[in-house]
Amino acid sequence: MKTYFIGDLQGCHAQTVALIERIQAAAGGPYHLLFAGDLINRGPASLATLRHVHALAQQGLADSVLGNHDLHLLAVANGIRPEHASDTLAEILDAPDREELINWLRQRPLALEHDGHVLVHAGLLPQWSAAQALSLSEEVSAMLRSDDWVAFLRTMYGNEPAAWRDDLQGADRLRCIVNAMTRLRFCTPDGVMDFKMKESGSPPPGSGLLPWFDVPDRRSAGDTIVFGHWSALGLLLRPHLIGLDSGCVWGGKLSAVCLEDRSLLQVDCPTFQRHSGKQ
Repeated sequence: MKTYFIGDLQGCHAQTVALIERIQAAAGGPYHLLFAGDLINRGPASLATLRHVHALAQQGLADSVLGNHDLHLLAVANGIRPEHASDTLAEILDAPDREELINWLRQRPLALEHDGHVLVHAGLLPQWSAAQALSLSEEVSAMLRSDDWVAFLRTMYGNEPAAWRDDLQGADRLRCIVNAMTRLRFCTPDGVMDFKMKESGSPPPGSGLLPWFDVPDRRSAGDTIVFGHWSALGLLLRPHLIGLDSGCVWGGKLSAVCLEDRSLLQVDCPTFQRHSGKQ
């Protein structure tokens, strides 16, 4: 069976269908799909996209990690956050299968491991090994699957603490994990997260910031990390790094990479959104 990692869909259903058709043809047999989160929002067909991935998961053909837009849907659905002007969530919120879709989504992990590859939506802090990141992901998953999941969502937002400490507890600990795994792009060499830089693939000179994956002595450097979230960075393929957000919703491409042979499959996408400074 071949496994394909797929970048941020963001509600681009027609492009999702087209890419999966290409995967089916290329695989020539059984395949499994692993999505890098942000299944929904900003594209024109969030409901159809979420239903499609959910159906594939129910058939045992797919899984996904949670992205920041997926968590945003959970918060909006529970009255914790308002909808943004660029959101395309209304059809999900009004759907007859809303609760089934939301309950499936909240049971997705922040990070998962498959055949030596760790998939996460945004990134890992430099202090974390891959094994520790997977353990921390499970801490958040346990809360999202519990009866207290809505109360947790109310404490999830905010930029502090901006750096990891092993002795973090409670809401601060979980918030730091969520921010790193669903929002991280740049950080300082000692792992202080920055959330201001959103529309660039490189930090401004003199800022002291680095892409999270370029921090020297990053503890997960020996593991292959697969991520999305960073359309300004675009497709990134290194021996132990696969960045898959190639800007589908921004008029770029929707990308998939085969785990077994690193072959790349892409489909072109219309411009559904234009950058406004918010990610």
